[in-house]
Amino acid sequence: MYLKKGRSLLLKVHKPPIPFVLNTNPLPNSNQKSQFESNEAFLKESDVLLRLKQEREISSAMEYFKSIANSGAFKHTPLTYQTMIEKLGGEFELGSIQYLLQQMKLERIVCSEELFVFVICSYRRAGWAEQALKMFYRMNEFGCKPTVKIYNHLLDALLSENLFSLINPIYTNMKKDGMEPNLFTYNILIKALCKNDKVDNARKLLVEMSKRGCSPDKVSYTTIISSLCKLGKVKEARELASRFEPILPVYNALVNGFCKEGKIEKGFELLGEMVEKGIEPNVITYSTIISSLCDVGRVNLSLAVLAKMFVKGCTPNIHTFTSLVKGFFSEGRVFEALELWNRMVCEGFELNIVAYSTLIHGLCSSGNVDKAVSLLDQMKRNGCSPNVTIYSTLIDGFAKAGDLCGASEIWNEMMSNGCRPNVVAYTCMVDALCRNSLFNRAHFLIENMSLEGCRPNTITFNTLIKGLCACGRAEWGLKVLDEMRRHGCLPNITTYNELLDGLFKVNRFQEAFELVREMQEGKMELNLVTYNTILNGLCRAGFPVKALQLMGKMLVEGENPDGITYNTTIYAYCKLGRVRTATQLVERIRASKKWCPDVVTYTSLLWGICNSIGLDEAIVYLDKMVSEDISPNIASWNVLVRCLFNSLGHIGPIHILDDILGNG
Repeated sequence: MYLKKGRSLLLKVHKPPIPFVLNTNPLPNSNQKSQFESNEAFLKESDVLLRLKQEREISSAMEYFKSIANSGAFKHTPLTYQTMIEKLGGEFELGSIQYLLQQMKLERIVCSEELFVFVICSYRRAGWAEQALKMFYRMNEFGCKPTVKIYNHLLDALLSENLFSLINPIYTNMKKDGMEPNLFTYNILIKALCKNDKVDNARKLLVEMSKRGCSPDKVSYTTIISSLCKLGKVKEARELASRFEPILPVYNALVNGFCKEGKIEKGFELLGEMVEKGIEPNVITYSTIISSLCDVGRVNLSLAVLAKMFVKGCTPNIHTFTSLVKGFFSEGRVFEALELWNRMVCEGFELNIVAYSTLIHGLCSSGNVDKAVSLLDQMKRNGCSPNVTIYSTLIDGFAKAGDLCGASEIWNEMMSNGCRPNVVAYTCMVDALCRNSLFNRAHFLIENMSLEGCRPNTITFNTLIKGLCACGRAEWGLKVLDEMRRHGCLPNITTYNELLDGLFKVNRFQEAFELVREMQEGKMELNLVTYNTILNGLCRAGFPVKALQLMGKMLVEGENPDGITYNTTIYAYCKLGRVRTATQLVERIRASKKWCPDVVTYTSLLWGICNSIGLDEAIVYLDKMVSEDISPNIASWNVLVRCLFNSLGHIGPIHILDDILGNG
């Protein structure tokens, strides 16, 4: 997609070609002698096993494996087949594993329980759990009978890919086959239920375990307690933990649960309880508290916890320091964040994708996008491949800096490296295009993402709507609203806020009020931004009375007003000529210490006083304004000068003043 200045945007992921390493054709070529063919009539099993284990290249090992069989020098045994299959599994050569299993079947070599478990685990590591299930249903073909161990590893493979709908039928089959579930089975089922947010069912399974004479262990309890904490049921988790002697992982789960609820002091209490019971907090315990403190802006206290770690002889890890780096950036302490990063590098920490992502995000958020790009280069040199999150962060950083060229270069690098953009990456790129008023291209990119199988979400459409409304293209924004509905995206309060603001700014009052009615009919809950936008729109449209009525409704519904709300209300009173009411409101709110008047407040009051009372009273409020260290701006002086000329009866100078102000 062409942008401008000779730049274009790649729309297809460029995947590097994957070389075909292994030829598993079972038919040997009799006209060509292999380099591995032996002059000996027969080889010993021990010789073959040694050679296979020593061969580093998987293709060479497979060639040797085939050649000695094809030459008749050796007839493979269950052990040599197992060794070769294990070697292939380590390299994720699953197609070759299937070929060898078929060869075993043809040669009537029985597949052992150990080998079949390895095959299932290989599929699990490769993320092919459903293929593992297919192999399980064919296991009789290979002379292997189902066992509790095989069932357990199959259940674990399905769990690894969250295939919850397949787990229960397999467990049912297991019981039908007369297999008695063991502790490992139950722990897998408990974990599956917890991952599927069915903690209550997991707790019922604890009862079933006990009835069947299988006592739950620490893993069983820890899994359920961790899940309860993740679901915000920390009180229940604490009660369950009290039923047995807590262990370190349980305490860590509880500390994490309390910290996520913002109850960091409870986390500190648990630290003390752990020490009393002789359980030494580990790096996970301390890192959890440090991360939570940094998230709430208490970095200095987190440094004190870090010092305690050192005193206790607990060595921080990469996650500990990454949390601190994030905390420093959140408080604007960029120098300290970079200093800590350099210390991590000097001390030889193995920097992972999370650490790089945290620093790149911090640099982009603080406006140091160029440094973030240099870190991206360093990251690649260190053998750590950037992921879509890092690319999205950089695109967003360039977008916010108004640098379309930088954003498009990062996008193109992402596509060229075969990294598929997600909805966040697309949305960041849409934002970059909108900030450069390239709305047609932004719209085209949204259409393209749908074709590429990545559905735009509400935030994607909101980004385009915001860009359009900011440039006075609110009518186009309304068309995008219809389009997002066709995509199955429901507008949220932000969508309406952007459209209302855009419509009011271009005086499209009728469309704006229709949107308000639509929100009311849809029973959408208004937030403070919505109220402020509508209040301002009503005043612009010449309905100050309705604005004041809306202000009353807002207060009744429990929405706390802010400075914008108060200033809009004061302006509405002044527009109605009720200046005394406006000044009384200012004094009342000031006395409550909920808000202090600013230059916008006083400018509205000056305008109201000039129109309703006169210049002398306005000068009094000007003096009051200056005495409160609030400097008048151009709008304030404009009000006063207009009032002065008007009081003198000089209409001409007012028009001259309009021309001067209009020309800046």
